[in-house]
Amino acid sequence: MFNNKLSMLFLLFATTFLASCDLEELPNLNAPTLESFANGASQADVQSLAVGLEAAIRSDLEFHYETVSYLGREYYDLTGADPRYTGELLKGPLDNNGFLTTRSYTAWYRVVKAANVLINAVQNSNAGFSDATKQSYYGYANTMKAYALLMVANRQYTNGIRIDVNDPDNLGPFVNYTEALSAIRNLLDNAVSELNSTAEFDFPLSDGFNNFKSTASFIQFNRAIAARVALYQNNKAEVLTLLGQSFLDLNGDLFLGPSHIFGLSGNDIINNLFYVIRTGNNFTVHNSWIADAETGDNRVTNKATELIDPDTSLPAPAAEDGLTGTHQITLYKSNTDPVYLIRNEELILMYAEANIETNNAEAVNAINIIRNAAGIGAYTGGITDNDLELEVLNQRRYSLIGEGHRWIDLRRTNRLNDTNFLPLDRAGDSPIEAFPTPFAENQ
Repeated sequence: MFNNKLSMLFLLFATTFLASCDLEELPNLNAPTLESFANGASQADVQSLAVGLEAAIRSDLEFHYETVSYLGREYYDLTGADPRYTGELLKGPLDNNGFLTTRSYTAWYRVVKAANVLINAVQNSNAGFSDATKQSYYGYANTMKAYALLMVANRQYTNGIRIDVNDPDNLGPFVNYTEALSAIRNLLDNAVSELNSTAEFDFPLSDGFNNFKSTASFIQFNRAIAARVALYQNNKAEVLTLLGQSFLDLNGDLFLGPSHIFGLSGNDIINNLFYVIRTGNNFTVHNSWIADAETGDNRVTNKATELIDPDTSLPAPAAEDGLTGTHQITLYKSNTDPVYLIRNEELILMYAEANIETNNAEAVNAINIIRNAAGIGAYTGGITDNDLELEVLNQRRYSLIGEGHRWIDLRRTNRLNDTNFLPLDRAGDSPIEAFPTPFAENQ
């Protein structure tokens, strides 16, 4: 029943928004205008907005992960559905008024808008919320807002983003990537103070947050995202501090973490990152990911499936626009598999990376947790800082394929222009560092 409600609210929140930050109003379940939320919202109204915020964060999720995966040469869309996936996105320049630029930008700012609406509704509610309850709503909303802003900041990178979009008639300025990371970190830190006000939320979270439904456990999710921000800021000491406050578990399930959930009921949505295997053109893993893997790596067999002609039982590579692939990505096994916002395997790899330079032995211990889980045995390579950085980067490549990291990892380690790390398969292909600012934002 709850997943059904989440899905109906997703449909409600997924109404068309403008590409700029001048976003349309969100409809109300119980009243006809946004003003009813801003002034005198009931407890039920506010609870619906909180559930709707979680629903909104699933909007166009597959498009974000697909596009950044293509840019990182993790996998390709060789279905031929749109030539821009194998043309414009891999060659550049990107059209600042095209869907490759505007679609995810709009989707993430839709989440920011939903968070702002929730905050304003709580501030002006007639439900008689205690100050502690109000603070917990603010902490939840600001954590989700920070998550969305981090996702769009990583897409826009040097082109910058707006942090303050609460008033569509008086939008805040664009800030650069460094400033954006600082602002996002501040949002997350403030949210922790707000979440500490009470032990329980006044609204339900979906089963995707099964281990994170109390405010204390939700703070652990918040601190995990803050650790990711610190990693992007190249502050290893802070990464370790924040991981100590997160749900990091060196001996735990690698898939522990909050997730987006999906379903097949009439009002639900499916996981569109699940791809049916078929003969012909497919979503194919980059051939180098197969070729470079260590023998016996179970991440390869778990996350990629060789394309075989069912009539001849022979290999049947996909081909499109001068690109080929022998294996389809099979990261998700069904159209209802969860998609994780962040999970323990990433935290362990962040822990390994953050220990390099100060405690290389501990970095190797963390690396071996991942290697042993992948079935490839303990690390036997060099133990210089550079050796271990390359090893962590490689383990992230295999552990986190398709989860939105490779393009960012190559960029933040200054390897985006190195064809040993970002292969360019055709004449004219080039690395793309950032998505352009949408045309509508420049008007």
